[in-house]
Amino acid sequence: MAETKPPAPDLGAALAAASCPVPASSTRETILMAHGGGGRLTQRLIESLFLKNFDNPALRELHDGAILEAGGVRLAFSTDSFVIHPLFFPGGDIGSLAVHGTVNDLAMCGAQPLGLSAGLILEEGLPVADLERIVASMQRAAAGAGASIVTGDTKVVDRGKGDGVFVNVTGVGIVPEGVVISPRRAAPGDVVLVSGEIAVHGIAIMSLREGLRFETTLESDTATLNGLVADLLAAAGAAVHVLRDPTRGGVASTLNEIAGQAAVGIRLEEAKIPVAEEVRGACEILGLDPLYVANEGKLLAIVAPEAADRALAALRAHPLGAKAAAIGTVVAEGPGRVTLKSRIGGTRIVDLLTGEQLPRIC
Repeated sequence: MAETKPPAPDLGAALAAASCPVPASSTRETILMAHGGGGRLTQRLIESLFLKNFDNPALRELHDGAILEAGGVRLAFSTDSFVIHPLFFPGGDIGSLAVHGTVNDLAMCGAQPLGLSAGLILEEGLPVADLERIVASMQRAAAGAGASIVTGDTKVVDRGKGDGVFVNVTGVGIVPEGVVISPRRAAPGDVVLVSGEIAVHGIAIMSLREGLRFETTLESDTATLNGLVADLLAAAGAAVHVLRDPTRGGVASTLNEIAGQAAVGIRLEEAKIPVAEEVRGACEILGLDPLYVANEGKLLAIVAPEAADRALAALRAHPLGAKAAAIGTVVAEGPGRVTLKSRIGGTRIVDLLTGEQLPRIC
């Protein structure tokens, strides 16, 4: 197998970034699709606009959710909006995806969901049958996670201005005593685990759009991970330092964010990263690197070395973690940098994407 190469940068986005070295609020700069891709432009937008204006200790953690304390109870709070196209795809739909995504953001804080809200922006002309299908899917997903949708809001926009339906789900969860999960806790010597084969969701969506056919139907991996996280924490406890679900921007972007926040280096081994053959083949056809492709039912866990074996065993004992693997280590060298040892022995830097690799996948 030839060595996987990183995707070519988005030239248009790169030129836009180079020509606009000014804050995101400047009138000389406009929003690009790449600003929502989870890569370098997303990070720049967060740092130059959102953090600057909303700055506070909870937000500064840049976690999948905020941890708030009330009456001696630690609460995780997260919100996520979904604009995926198409609305229905093998393995899921925009409704289940929205619930899964928010529950997973809470789970990455170590929390179990307490309640969810549902905000829907509907486009005039959306078939009511499609809306019923989406809402029923949301309810099944919430029930599967042990949560309830307890409040919400609905708006309708003019035909041609909403792409069918956009969904926002906000969630609140309870963080158990003694659980402290933060991207800043990654430390040299820690082991990087992934809960299964990567890039499945993004490639399932792209294959549908591009009309690619495989011997078996390639389905999204979208799922709620709070049960998997509960088993992991029961097995490894405080040795679990970081949890993240590598959605937009994939494993590569997520690990770059962690490396930067914790001021550590991360070394990956390509041969240990699980990728299904169908996904690998589709990536080669589409010119994509699996490391940068979105996931919706996988997690990354960074754990202390003494707990790595039992953490990995706990993941593999759960149906959603059967193909879990240890894929790398945290090092002191090269703070803020992620590197990959290839199958043929070379090493390359795994950087943040500049452009948008996969638009509208969540």
